[in-house]
Amino acid sequence: MVLLSMTASHHELDMSTLELLSAGAGSVGRAAVATCEAITGAVVVSTCNRFEVYLDVESPVDGWGVQHASREVARLVAAASGVAEDVAVHAFSTRTGPDVAAHLFEVAAGLDSMVVGEREIAGQVKRALEEAREGGVTSSTLELLFQTASRTSKKISNETTLGGNGRSVVSLGLDLASAELPPWRQVRAVLIGTGSYAGASLAALRARGCDDVRVYSGSGRAEQFAADRGVVAVTDLVEALEDADLVVSCSGARGRALAGGARARARAGAGAGAAGGAPTVTGVGAEGDVLVADGDVLVAEGDRNLADGDALTAEGDDAPADGDFFVGGGDALGHVLDAAAVVRARSRAAEAAGDEAPHRPMVVLDLALHRDVDPRVADLDGVLLYDLASLKAHSPALGSLVVGQARTIVERATQDFEETRLGRAADTAVVALLDDADRRIAAEVAERVAERRAAGGEVDDADTEALARSVRRRVHAELHDAIVAARASALAAAREEVSAVVADAEAAILGADVSGRDEVCAGR
Repeated sequence: MVLLSMTASHHELDMSTLELLSAGAGSVGRAAVATCEAITGAVVVSTCNRFEVYLDVESPVDGWGVQHASREVARLVAAASGVAEDVAVHAFSTRTGPDVAAHLFEVAAGLDSMVVGEREIAGQVKRALEEAREGGVTSSTLELLFQTASRTSKKISNETTLGGNGRSVVSLGLDLASAELPPWRQVRAVLIGTGSYAGASLAALRARGCDDVRVYSGSGRAEQFAADRGVVAVTDLVEALEDADLVVSCSGARGRALAGGARARARAGAGAGAAGGAPTVTGVGAEGDVLVADGDVLVAEGDRNLADGDALTAEGDDAPADGDFFVGGGDALGHVLDAAAVVRARSRAAEAAGDEAPHRPMVVLDLALHRDVDPRVADLDGVLLYDLASLKAHSPALGSLVVGQARTIVERATQDFEETRLGRAADTAVVALLDDADRRIAAEVAERVAERRAAGGEVDDADTEALARSVRRRVHAELHDAIVAARASALAAAREEVSAVVADAEAAILGADVSGRDEVCAGR
């Protein structure tokens, strides 16, 4: 068995490419385990600035199982997102062996985040394991890996100041917005979305003293969200925007439209091929169906719930309902908030104000990976838009001392994890020695009891037990050195085997010809 990770993040890709690649991310783990014999477990981490797949691969010593696993995942990602397979292959950075654990531990600690030290990622990593567990696609090794990542993140939080200042994408966005806003207690905010990111955004607003918060969600969940948190739910977004100083959008609804569209394209692929081109998603019907335009033919694909249980991302958990979660004209994929809606709201506000007051500026934070907000909003007078790409550009660096302390903890945790993982193989050799010792003890006790009885002595149960304890102490003392030697030998053999698999896998991943070996990824 060998660990493999395939990662795409803000380090290697721009947000637009990452957005496209991660559409339908939630289905990849289950599909990988179902379709590739070499993959025995999969956990997918999908957040606003990364898309990562962690795999437990049953690989032969030559490493070709790892190569096939990575190719199969790239194929599945391509099918789910609509990108070309070669694009998917080259979009991922692939790691094997100890590098997998080291990277995940850094991710969980916030060391690899767009805002270094942010704490939200720790919860997202934990939820990724829970989702894989619920889907029945995790493995004992992946369980150990992700649980160790969570413990390492907590240790770093407790022993260093990394993340101690509440660093996060949300807090960075609010910090940047504050320069253009009235004092926080006077700010009128509109929150779009009701998922975990919306909850974090509301908490951050309140921590700054902003209590005038209205919540909008096209899914119909705003009322319950607002009631649970003591804020106001609104059903007319344009009306809510009229006097808003700040808009924070993190619904992720457009991402699920992308995911549903990718599935629709996959199902309609044969027809599209005949027509000479791929179908395109044009919108969402009244029942939440994805509408696919193939030339002049409009095909309604029957996905009532675009999320389908498998496309939820960290941005939120709003699902489309009644076709009303897209506001304004929008583009072909329907932004949750488009420029036309903002123009209408600003025009109404200007009419109401008349000559009494100038236009108040509006700051819009788009915290969704699959942009909730139409980028053209940034072109409107008096509106300042920050999306993830602009937030990344403004992300401040963290002191090297604190980062160094955190990395030291990660290094130790990685070594401990590898020792524990490889130790499982060594435990087999130790168990074999202990089983042999038990057989020897039983045989010696039986022989000595028989000798006493043959000599005319009485041996009751207490005598037999006392004799067994004496023999057991002696045999186990003699066994100690053999156990240490056997464990060391087994660990060395396991390390050598893993190193061989990793080396060959890396060579294969870098471009070796895989023709003739497709039998590894046979459907189950």
